Amino acid sequence: MVSPATTSSTSTSGTPPLSAEDRTRLQSALYSAGEQVRREVVGDAYVDRSLAATASSSVQTGDGRGFSMPMQEIATSFAWGSIWTRPGLARRDRSILNIGMLAALNRNTELGTHIRGALNNGLSVEEIQECLLQVSAYVGMPAGMESFRVAEAAILEWTAQQKEHQDQNQKA
Repeated sequence: MVSPATTSSTSTSGTPPLSAEDRTRLQSALYSAGEQVRREVVGDAYVDRSLAATASSSVQTGDGRGFSMPMQEIATSFAWGSIWTRPGLARRDRSILNIGMLAALNRNTELGTHIRGALNNGLSVEEIQECLLQVSAYVGMPAGMESFRVAEAAILEWTAQQKEHQDQNQKA
């Protein structure tokens, strides 16, 4: 987790600053909420693989943690804990926004993850297709074509996982 910043005894707003203990508790709550949402959106298997890969990174820091573990913690606490938990937009709407932004920025690894998350959040294949067509019109055909390739692979993977889960449930 990110180290709590030292707090001063005064605040510009006139309210006392958070104690280090309160700050740690708040960060822990954001991380927990973020991890829960992240697991609900992209799935336990993805989160577990991501955290395990980070923890076992070939590059370790002085405290024995994987090099990118602080980034995992910040992403989980901030993006998933502070943003995805806000009440202003439904998860499916956040998924639509992420698809557009990630496709426009050509962030294909994250795009594939968020395509699967969008399906988990209730978007249909046709809605994802429309998102990517919209992106293509505004950011260009090369980005659009690549986004379609990434999305198709992610949809096929998600569909296979859903079928596997159904088969397992029928056997149980």
